[in-house]
Amino acid sequence: MEAFLDTQCGKLLATAAFSMLPVVELRGGIPFGVLLGLHPMAAFFASFIGNMIPLPFIIIYIRRLFQWTRRRFPRLEALVDRLERKAHLKGQTVLKYQNLGLYLFVAVPLPGTGGWTGALIAAFLDIRLRNAIPSILLGLLTAGLIVLFLTVFAGATLSAAM
Repeated sequence: MEAFLDTQCGKLLATAAFSMLPVVELRGGIPFGVLLGLHPMAAFFASFIGNMIPLPFIIIYIRRLFQWTRRRFPRLEALVDRLERKAHLKGQTVLKYQNLGLYLFVAVPLPGTGGWTGALIAAFLDIRLRNAIPSILLGLLTAGLIVLFLTVFAGATLSAAM
């Protein structure tokens, strides 16, 4: 593993893979990539691409996956119900503003927002993939630029303090 992370390609792939994770997403992937030693822009692009990869699959398949989970693993039904409630609750704001609402929801880099939740909302509000992806993509770009700025600014502040 250490040899893998010694290469630029390995660092880019690790950053992209880390950014695919729910909750972490690009908001955690950018600082992770920078900590690995990537240039901040390289960390940004690897995180952005990694965060985007699972989103179309979430929009298309999440409802079927939830149904399958309920049938096969009844003990997980409470978790699935909670995720659905979260998507519906957060989706009420998005519903009011449609694509702009979805963009704004994903663009604000706060806990509970982001590409995964935006894709869940799009799936449960029956927003078509071709309409949801541009809004989520622009939201991720905006959130990514905010996180990139904060990461670089924090790094510069820490360097100046030392």
